[in-house]
Amino acid sequence: MFLFTSCETTAPCECGNTSNGFVFPGQSVNMGSEATVDVFKKIDAAWLVRDYETMKAHIADDGNYRFFDGTVATNGEEFVAKVEQSYQEDLANGVAWEWNTDYAFAVYPSKTEDDNWNEKGEWVNAQFTGSDGSVVIEWYQFDGDQLISWVQTKGETMKE
Repeated sequence: MFLFTSCETTAPCECGNTSNGFVFPGQSVNMGSEATVDVFKKIDAAWLVRDYETMKAHIADDGNYRFFDGTVATNGEEFVAKVEQSYQEDLANGVAWEWNTDYAFAVYPSKTEDDNWNEKGEWVNAQFTGSDGSVVIEWYQFDGDQLISWVQTKGETMKE
């Protein structure tokens, strides 16, 4: 009895435009890099253990960082001061300082002739579930390994 096997080599996909969705008129959304997600992971890990020096090393001065409660920070010092304030409030309220990072992915908008502000670097979208049942969604705009813009929203989980 003879056994025939075949090895077929599949060429990499030479796909056309892999973007989808939209941001501003004329912009579509593209998948970003794992390197950008790795920078996010460094910040997330440092945030959990309150390693403010590591956090500040990745937070640019003259940025725009908006917390869910309306607080706006513009640099690393202000950012970590707000994080520490939140930590102290959680301690006082008996809320454990822990969360699950549910997902994170990187994207970037296509370039336009208008050179929109959102075209610099890549964006990471991440969702977290807090120990108190809250759900936090954040958008991080990175230029290399520097966070230059950030927005946070917070809501409660639905009770079933």
